[in-house]
Amino acid sequence: MMNFKDILRIAAIGAVLLAGSCASPTDELSMADPMVNHPIAVEPRYAAIKLSFSAPDAGLLPDDAARFEAFVADYLSRGSGSISVSAPQGADSATALTYFGARLFSMGVPRSDIMVGTHDGAEPRVEIGYIAYGAKTDPCGDWSDNVAMTYGNRPTRNFGCAVQHNIAAQVADPRDLIEMRPSDPADTVRRGQVLDNYEKGKVTASEKSKAQSGAVSEVNNN
Repeated sequence: MMNFKDILRIAAIGAVLLAGSCASPTDELSMADPMVNHPIAVEPRYAAIKLSFSAPDAGLLPDDAARFEAFVADYLSRGSGSISVSAPQGADSATALTYFGARLFSMGVPRSDIMVGTHDGAEPRVEIGYIAYGAKTDPCGDWSDNVAMTYGNRPTRNFGCAVQHNIAAQVADPRDLIEMRPSDPADTVRRGQVLDNYEKGKVTASEKSKAQSGAVSEVNNN
């Protein structure tokens, strides 16, 4: 017959076993993290566009001009590093490089980020290119686990894959997934004005227009 001490010993052992069964190993916890199971890979890629340039016509055709502007806008939002302009060797190469360099600068590309050069061969068009980053992850659809027998109560191999794909597809700049952007410089003019108003006992907040007041419009009950 068990005494009171034996009963307490058995209860203590049972409590330890129960606590151990509830604890999850580190690897099982990592399996529940989609970023571990389906990591997003950020890789550089070369984006380029080729345009026909005519020096006598002073530039591009309307359709090519629209493609060029859209391409440069994409570079300004997602490009990394410099943008290159390569014109075919010939009498019009200098004119083409000057034209595209001026257009790029007028659209907001710093002169230090514009690289120009020439190429030989049969390609008569001007090529403009830059390095961009793309995000992707492994394909989904791994249902190799038997979901009818889940004694360990662990997530399946496909868990979180669709979410990772959505993040990779929707991120505006994939570089944000690997490094943080630098902070914008402080507005020293505004900072000086706020300090000056504070020292003079004036309101430091900026004035708001009627459109920014947030007041509820009055309803005419007549």
